[in-house]
Amino acid sequence: MPAAAIASLLFNAFVWGVSWWPFRQLNSLGLHSVWATGFAFLFSTIVISAWRPSAWAGLLRRPRLLWLVLAAGATNVAFNWGVMIGEVVRVVLLFYLMPVWSLLLARWLLDEPITAAALARMALALAGAAVVLWQPGAGFPLPSSFADWLGVAGGICFAFVNVLVRRNRDAPDDVRALAMFVGGFVVAIAMAWAVSRSGAMAFPPAPRWSWIAGTIALAIALLAGNFALQYGVARVPASVTAIVMLSEVLFAAVSSVVVGGETLSARTLAGGAMILAATVLVALTQRGTQQDVRPRRAT
Repeated sequence: MPAAAIASLLFNAFVWGVSWWPFRQLNSLGLHSVWATGFAFLFSTIVISAWRPSAWAGLLRRPRLLWLVLAAGATNVAFNWGVMIGEVVRVVLLFYLMPVWSLLLARWLLDEPITAAALARMALALAGAAVVLWQPGAGFPLPSSFADWLGVAGGICFAFVNVLVRRNRDAPDDVRALAMFVGGFVVAIAMAWAVSRSGAMAFPPAPRWSWIAGTIALAIALLAGNFALQYGVARVPASVTAIVMLSEVLFAAVSSVVVGGETLSARTLAGGAMILAATVLVALTQRGTQQDVRPRRAT
């Protein structure tokens, strides 16, 4: 198994595992993560468009990819907003409930059967989430903060992305990739503008080199992570890719503790282990299949 491919996957996981930090730094400069997401993906879309301009014709010929645009954009908004304002590891773990939602959505949109083994994996993941969310005297374990809900919403939206990618296998990889990059900036900018108009979020500050340079650097890091992901998934079995990418949780946990000063409770560690175990089991059932190339993340 090529060491360079594994290293590429680890690099992508590192980029997303520590992405909370640049988003918080940009927020401290007055640029909310939703605005930062939109600007970063706008820059990335420009780069991809210059690299593969023919992808636009393919995207415009497939209006059904609009759903992929929306799902990918909502994924980025929810995840990036969540890790900016919430407890990083909790948000990431709740995002990793994605296989549960993928199972249900694949049944609905792709008519895939739900097996007893799949139900067992879903139960394990949901039990892990209950452990993470449970608080004494709080009743039924539900997300207790806006950041928690954003983590769950991000996982649901990313499950939609996964299912829609499979549903649109006939579309070339560069067309699907462009759809997701476009979604990253269109949905984020639209939502940021709407929320800012309501007064619940600040409009971007006056142009300053600090936040502009930071946003460009973030966009370059996300692009590099995407290219690393594409290199890795083309050379490593899908089951191995999915397991390696779980290192994102490790990078998020270590960085949030060392840099962010967060603490990890025994309950979070136990519930997180259950969620990740369910994800590993999903990955092992995919052995021998090839994972689709995605510009955002891989699970």
